[in-house]
Amino acid sequence: MNKDLETRQDIIMLVDAFYRKVVVDEIIGFFFNKVIQLSWEKHIPTMYDFWETVLLDNISYKGNPILKHIELNRLSALKKDHFTRWLFLWKETIDEHFIGPMSKKAISKAEQMAALMLYKIEQSGNKNFIQ
Repeated sequence: MNKDLETRQDIIMLVDAFYRKVVVDEIIGFFFNKVIQLSWEKHIPTMYDFWETVLLDNISYKGNPILKHIELNRLSALKKDHFTRWLFLWKETIDEHFIGPMSKKAISKAEQMAALMLYKIEQSGNKNFIQ
């Protein structure tokens, strides 16, 4: 039986399972593997901190994810379809491992972030943005 997201260890499990999908995904994987050649040793712990801050109110993340995505969009256009795929994989991963109010919050927060990032990228005036 799946349980709800309750601890940092749960966040670590979720983020790890999610990124195992992302890196091999044919729609968004290239952003992580080719466009930015991400340092996984830095990025993954940052994602633990980010989601722990967002979901558990343990303030461990300090950064600006919107600015990071605006910068990424300058390297390779972020499209609405990319965010849709990211959300699909996020929801799928949560549903595979967790159930409960905090799990629903994780999905809701991700949906809000995706919408805000799309809006901010569009507003940044970057010509790469494609709806």
